[in-house]
Amino acid sequence: MVKQSKLTLLLLVSFMAIAGCGQSNNSSSETKDNAVKPSESGTTSNSPTTETAETPKEPVEITFYYPVNVGGPLTKVIDGMTSTFMEQHPGIKVNPVYTGNYGDNTVKIQAGVQAKHPPDVAVMMSTELYSMLDMQAITPLDDFIAKDTDINMTDFYPAFLEDTQTEGHTYSIPFQRSTIVLYYNKEMFKAAGLDPEKPPATWDELVADAQKLNKDGHNGLEIPGNDDSYWMFQMLSRQNAADPKQNIMSADGKKAIFNTPENVAALQFWLDLSHKYKAMPEGVIDWATVPTDFIQGKTAMMMHTSGNLTNVRNNAKFEFGVAFSPAQKQFGSPTGGGNLYIFKNTTPEKQAAAWEFVKYMTAPEQAALFSSSSGYVGVRKSAYDTDAMKKYTTDFPQALVARDQLEYAFRELSTHNHGKVSTAITNQIQAALSGQIDAAGALKKAQEEADQALAPFNK
Repeated sequence: MVKQSKLTLLLLVSFMAIAGCGQSNNSSSETKDNAVKPSESGTTSNSPTTETAETPKEPVEITFYYPVNVGGPLTKVIDGMTSTFMEQHPGIKVNPVYTGNYGDNTVKIQAGVQAKHPPDVAVMMSTELYSMLDMQAITPLDDFIAKDTDINMTDFYPAFLEDTQTEGHTYSIPFQRSTIVLYYNKEMFKAAGLDPEKPPATWDELVADAQKLNKDGHNGLEIPGNDDSYWMFQMLSRQNAADPKQNIMSADGKKAIFNTPENVAALQFWLDLSHKYKAMPEGVIDWATVPTDFIQGKTAMMMHTSGNLTNVRNNAKFEFGVAFSPAQKQFGSPTGGGNLYIFKNTTPEKQAAAWEFVKYMTAPEQAALFSSSSGYVGVRKSAYDTDAMKKYTTDFPQALVARDQLEYAFRELSTHNHGKVSTAITNQIQAALSGQIDAAGALKKAQEEADQALAPFNK
């Protein structure tokens, strides 16, 4: 474009003002060459220009739901990770929404799905896979994974990938993951004449140690038995299973496998810990009460999620150890916690933004940060190769126990109609712990209720 003289430009602008005409479609590209330059003094000439700045593109805005089911300020950690993501991705705005515990989170997500206003991305229990598929709520991630060289699925621990997949598709990415570990008070071990560097490794040792520790105003052992009772039962079931790969449900989520002789014996052992061996309190012990009791020195040992590791580390005023959950026929712990899901009823732009967010939150550096801030297991092998994680685990080797236990870890209870199936087993375990029914009767009734709930999926 040949530059026009200032006089010609003034005449043109004057004519446009008189005629009330707008700028032509081609003027923006042409007048960039004719833009008035600042003078040497730094001031700008009064000559008018037709140059217009491009309107900034609005960032893609997505909503992110997440729960916190353990003690400690994890909301600040997750909100901080989200803020850092937005700094690095200015084209995406993430609205993080803390939704309470896992149960509250699931209820809010289901309500949003039913109202056709789901979150764009959410941390949700890995156990909700089939329920979300039944609601047609989540989108498969296979295309994202196939087209993206930034994510290596073989870097995630296989035990965590197990509950992200069904029928050849991947529907979530591991994020907030755990196993059940044994925490023990080393000072109480010393006082009871036990070796503080030798935690119980078998059921028999657990009983013997807990009996010796169950004195002086504190309990020997506590196992939570309310909302997550099926999780603890699943651990005992695998440890006592004749088949080391036996789970309490089928791989396709269509059958529950509660009422077996080995499972009855596992539940009976749980009952015997209090009723027969007097090694722990009777009745149903609350999930949130157990870590509080441990931190306050009211119990010498507890079975609980590794996700409480940082909470215990920051608040316990005594030296403590962490060990595998004791074995009977073999070691075993179900995995627990939540994965990141992307939802269907959003735009392709929002789904693409959500995928970028998922990748960021599960990258090795972020997995290391979240693990060291919470006690949850770093979900990727490469997270343990980062400098931050190497320093953390060198200073705090207890953090490696849950990761090492992944060798014996397996998928948490997950079925179609999961709410009814998990409620069936949970209610009967609680009834047994409360002395209302025996172990055999509890699992028989739980099996009948689960079979009824799953009948529509087995036609």
